[in-house]
Formats: sequence, C-alpha cells, structure tokens
Amino acid sequence: MAPTRGRKPPVGEAVVDRAFTLLRSFDAEHRAQPLSELARRTGTPRSSALRMARKLVEVGALERLEDGRYVVGLRLLEIASLAPRGHGLRAVAMPFMEDLFHVTGQHVLLAVRDETEALLVERLSAHDADPVRFRVGGRMPLPTTGVGLVLLAHAPAHVQETVIGSFEGGDGDDVVRTPAELRRALAEIRRGDYAVGSQSAPRPLLTVAAPVRGAGGVVAALSVVVPGTGPASYVPAVRTAARAISRQLASERPAG
Repeated sequence: MAPTRGRKPPVGEAVVDRAFTLLRSFDAEHRAQPLSELARRTGTPRSSALRMARKLVEVGALERLEDGRYVVGLRLLEIASLAPRGHGLRAVAMPFMEDLFHVTGQHVLLAVRDETEALLVERLSAHDADPVRFRVGGRMPLPTTGVGLVLLAHAPAHVQETVIGSFEGGDGDDVVRTPAELRRALAEIRRGDYAVGSQSAPRPLLTVAAPVRGAGGVVAALSVVVPGTGPASYVPAVRTAARAISRQLASERPAG
C-alpha cells in the first residue's frame, strides 16, 4: 500500500533497524571506521550515515576519534553488562573457569547460544597456549565446536532442524560429517551430558564441553581446548565445573 500523501510513514522501527545496522557493521576487522566506510558497509547514503552516527555519538553508543573515525562507545558495554546471559553469567562462572584454567593451563571457553550460532562470553588462555580463532564477543558455529554442539543438543527442536538441514560437514578427525551423523551426535551428547571434538592441524587439539544449566534449562556451555587426543582425563573436570556453575546460578536466582 502506498503511503498517504501529506503524512510520513511510520519510522520508529525503521530508525531502530538503521541504528542496529550501523552498529553491526563493527566487528573484529572493523573496530574503527571512517564515515565513508560506515556508509559503504551498511549501504546507507553518506548523509544518512552521518546523521545516524552523530545521534549514536550523542547517546554514547559510538565515540568519534580525533582522526574522524568512529568506534563502539562505552555506553553499549554498560548496557550489555546487564544481560543475564552475558556479564552476569560471566561473573558467576569466572571463579570456576579460573579453577579449570589452573588445572588445564590452556583455553577455557564459556559460550551461549544466539539463534543458530554460539556467542563467546568469556575465554581464559595461557600466553603459550595453542592459538584458537575465537574471541570474546565473537560468534562460533554450533555444529563444529564443542560448546556449539552442547548448545545445539539442548536447543529447541526447530533450531536443531534448521542447523541440521543446512549442515555441510566438519573438517576435524572425529567431527560429524553428515546431517545424519550430526543428529546422532546430538542425541549422544544429551545422553552423556558432554561433547568431545578434535582437530589434527596444524597440531592435535582436543575440546571437551559440558552444559551449564539455569532457569528453564541449558543456558551456556563450558569447554576446555587443550593439546592432545585423549579426552578421558578432562571430561570429569569440565563436567564438575559446569555443574558447579549451574548450582551457583540456582543459588543466586531470585525467590518468588
């Protein structure tokens, strides 16, 4: 339906959409962007991008550097810290993650599910640990990572079917390679209450992950990524830490 002449069409949702489109243009490879880059990456006219960027600077969602480039503002961090699956979860989990880190001396990851991806909430890593490509705040695939498999195994059925239907296979030694194998792997994860994965290149790495439970079910996944190929010695430690975080979350749940 064409808009009525003399009246502006509703713009509330459109403005919010445009603001988030601009904010989503920032990522690990684009932490600071000039106006021209903002306009190009969002497909927005330069004048519109400028107006939106100025407004976001006013409210603290963006900051403008002396060289004219824009970066994400601290106000977003302040708001994001209130997310129960973000900073709050991280604060509860951190002491147990630190214990697990001292035991393994490698990588300890904490992730939550966001639709059909995993979002890394926290990562502890030794300075000499084998490099991993995932960063805090970054997204991880569900079917090819330890934390992702755990989260997917406990996701709603429609999410599982969406991911399984689009699955094209993994690239690890024992990573599932077909949708049918993925479906069986998810059932096994639910039975065993943990997931194991590995990679052989550039050197052997093992991941062991377990679910963290909160109100209503699994809210996160905890994992270690360590050198080697034998998961047996790490499964009890990861599951114990995940259960401890779950108990702490339950004890801090408001009554009523």
